[in-house]
Amino acid sequence: MENFIYVLKPVRSTFLHDSTEEERKIVSEHFHYLQNLNNDKKVALAGRTEKAEFGIVLLNVESIQHAEEIMQNDPAVKNNVMTAELYPFLIALS
Repeated sequence: MENFIYVLKPVRSTFLHDSTEEERKIVSEHFHYLQNLNNDKKVALAGRTEKAEFGIVLLNVESIQHAEEIMQNDPAVKNNVMTAELYPFLIALS
């Protein structure tokens, strides 16, 4: 298993204050998606900064292709509510 991290950013800086009902629904789907992956031990950690400037998802999966698939299928990414960038990640301390 390898570790990867993807960094999520809302599509606009005011998202926390002016998100639409549809966007809030997608963010809820995003949370449940990550929760299911956490239950399957594929997401080791997920969270965001207090003011939601960005969030991170730490994955523990077989390959970068699998990590890319997970990121692209994230409802927030798939529905263009958030952008995402994927990086291989080495854990130094845990």
